[in-house]
Amino acid sequence: MSEQGPLLSIAGIEVMYARLALVLRGLTLRVPRGGIVALLGANGAGKTTTMKAVANLLRSERGEVTRGAIHYDGARIDGLDASDLARRGLSLVMEGRHAFGTLSVEDNLKVGAFSRRDRGVGDSLDMVYRYFPRLKDRRLQAAGLLSGGEQQMCVIGRALMARPRMILLDEPSMGLAPLLVEEIFSIMRQLNVDEGMTFLLAEQNAAVALRYATYGYLVESGRVVREGPAAALAADPEIRASYLGLDASAEAGSATLAARRRPRWLS
Repeated sequence: MSEQGPLLSIAGIEVMYARLALVLRGLTLRVPRGGIVALLGANGAGKTTTMKAVANLLRSERGEVTRGAIHYDGARIDGLDASDLARRGLSLVMEGRHAFGTLSVEDNLKVGAFSRRDRGVGDSLDMVYRYFPRLKDRRLQAAGLLSGGEQQMCVIGRALMARPRMILLDEPSMGLAPLLVEEIFSIMRQLNVDEGMTFLLAEQNAAVALRYATYGYLVESGRVVREGPAAALAADPEIRASYLGLDASAEAGSATLAARRRPRWLS
């Protein structure tokens, strides 16, 4: 295992579905060790496909990486199974809060430790409850009866039970109230600071993602069209006008300039 270079590196990958639909077109990004990187873009830009390519979940949807390479911790992984990646410390929290509704919260969490053979599962459970005290209060309740925000906490907690070094979070804010979004993102930052955990975060909610990320990539039609430190992206007039929903015409004194600055990914 290499301690040099980024923890995750995606180099010029192309992804096709059913050998017909080209979804990712030479996408390249890097996630440093201990970083929080935001992958931003409109619905259909290729964010979820990127996450599934890293986690090797494309084959179930007749998708495949047809060009480029994905490296994790210095080793090429785009030919490995998802279970191999879990053992290497890479976990995906999929879009849509896929909790097992009829199982209790605690049983949902224990499912995340299925591949472990050590005796530290109880310690990991305690850690999850420390970061998500709501789950401890509801540990015997069926997960299907939780609120949307609590279910999101549950699936993140389940990922933590595998003792990952890196978590891929796909649209964690989807359908949640703003206060719950802030709570979940705040816990993500806490895990990053306290546990040294690395995150790649796919989000349509650019405003909140850029507040918590250290670096960001904007994706349009399967390509990276802009990248930079999160603070720089959040301050960019073009992004503020058309991606963060702020009024660039007032800032620039011209509605025409605001229209000209509208990125192609929102056209």
